[in-house]
Amino acid sequence: MFKLFSLLSSGCKVVALLGRPRKGILSNSLITCTLFGYRRGRVNLAIQEDTKLAPNFVIELPILANALHKEMASGLVRIALESETRTHRKKLMDELIWAVYCNGRKIGYSIRRKQTSEDEVHVMQLLRGVSMGAGVLPGPSEKESVDGELTYMRARFERVVGSKDSEALYIVNPDGTGGPELSIFFVRMQ
Repeated sequence: MFKLFSLLSSGCKVVALLGRPRKGILSNSLITCTLFGYRRGRVNLAIQEDTKLAPNFVIELPILANALHKEMASGLVRIALESETRTHRKKLMDELIWAVYCNGRKIGYSIRRKQTSEDEVHVMQLLRGVSMGAGVLPGPSEKESVDGELTYMRARFERVVGSKDSEALYIVNPDGTGGPELSIFFVRMQ
C-alpha cells in the first residue's frame, strides 16, 4: 500500500502513467483490396500490402459476380469471413477455411489459396499501376466468351485490428464523404 501511495504522490509519475497514448497490439494501415471475377463466375478477393508485390491473401468467395454487383448497387455491403479454427498459433489471415457471409446471410465456405492461379496473376499484372477503380479487363484466354467479361473493383481499405482474432477492412472513399460502402470482416471464433 505504501509503495502505491508513493507512486501516486509523485506528480511526474502520475502524468507519465496517465499521459501515455494507448496503442493497439498491431498498428492500423491502408492496404489494397481487389474484388474480381467473370460475370457468370465467382468473385475472388485479393489483399495486398503493396500493389507491386504478390497478394498476401487470395480467396475465391462463394458468391457469383452478378449477385455481388446487385448487392453493391443496393447500397452498403458487408462481407464477413469467419474461421472456426481453435488454434491461436497462426495469424488470423493464415487460416485456410472460412465461412462466408454477405449482408448477414451465409453464402457458403471458401478455402484460402496458397498459390495464385493464372487468372489471378493476369489480373494483378494488368492492375499493377491502378490504385483504385472498377471496370472490365481483357481476359487471358477463350474463357472470357464462356463466363462473360472479367470485371474488377480495386480500392484502398483501412485495416483495423481489433485483436489477434478479429480484423476489419473499411473502404476509403477518395473524396472523404459518406460512410463505408464496403466492409470486410475477418473473425476467428473461439
